[in-house]
Amino acid sequence: MTPHPQDTPLRVQSATEDRNPRTTEIDTLTSGDLVRLITAEDAAVVPAVAAVGTQIATLVDLAVDALGSGGRIVYVGAGTSGRLGVLDAVELLPTYRVGSDQVEAFLAGGSEAMTAPVEGAEDDPAAGAAAVAEVGPGDLVVGLAASGRTPYVGGALEQARSRGAATGLIACNPRATLASSADVAVLVDTGPEVVTGSTRMKAGTAQKLVLNTFSTATMVRLGKTYSNLMIDVLPTNEKLHARIVRMLAQATGRPADQCRMALTEAGDVRTALVCLLASVDALAARAALAQHPPDPARAGDPAGIRTAVAELGGQTVALGG
Repeated sequence: MTPHPQDTPLRVQSATEDRNPRTTEIDTLTSGDLVRLITAEDAAVVPAVAAVGTQIATLVDLAVDALGSGGRIVYVGAGTSGRLGVLDAVELLPTYRVGSDQVEAFLAGGSEAMTAPVEGAEDDPAAGAAAVAEVGPGDLVVGLAASGRTPYVGGALEQARSRGAATGLIACNPRATLASSADVAVLVDTGPEVVTGSTRMKAGTAQKLVLNTFSTATMVRLGKTYSNLMIDVLPTNEKLHARIVRMLAQATGRPADQCRMALTEAGDVRTALVCLLASVDALAARAALAQHPPDPARAGDPAGIRTAVAELGGQTVALGG
């Protein structure tokens, strides 16, 4: 007798949907044993992300090319994946002064889907295509889909390619069907989840790690840091203003009071940093920085700080403390 289609288990080609043989007895465990089991599974995520480092680096290069030439990065995702894209995008403004005009995220179902599921939103490829309808050859569209098969993301990637934009995919399925729609596919093999199909767990952790790595590396390449210090951070509160003063002291070895005065005179972190490192006034520092703006092609000094200081006869200091 031929089985009725409804009686045949649906085979989803994604390890994130498989049952995990190591966790079949989780409902019998104590709290302590549950925590140990979950964290043991999570420990495999970092090596899995590291294994696709080459692909992440290639995606970073596409992002640097896009932003460096005046283009944009656009994240497109659904569910947990899409929410992580929104989180990554919005955090770039306070950290690096990069707003939605440069990095934007679209979530299937819109802003409502950040806090509640929107039925059927991820199954609509036309909505994904509409989200990126304005991208062009200078932009990069990055699809986010744990399974690597979400129709909303697929629609966005196909539309982006048709408009000449570069495309990337971040997924947790080595057999992701959308990989062929991306110039660069970052496919993290996280395996089955602790709770079957709960991709907010290992897959979500992996995507957060990839996004952190991708966007941070992109910002550093674009000259948004001096050493490992954030020189474009927005001082939106007292804590961040104090952090900037402390950062200037760490970068220059100067007393906090002197750093505070330099920041007040200069009006921004980059100028204050050059003032302190080169022992010049804000006018001279600003002029030197104008001659050496951030440039990812400037090897060893994408921010232009070291070059500006050297031109002014100053010396950068060791930053190991």
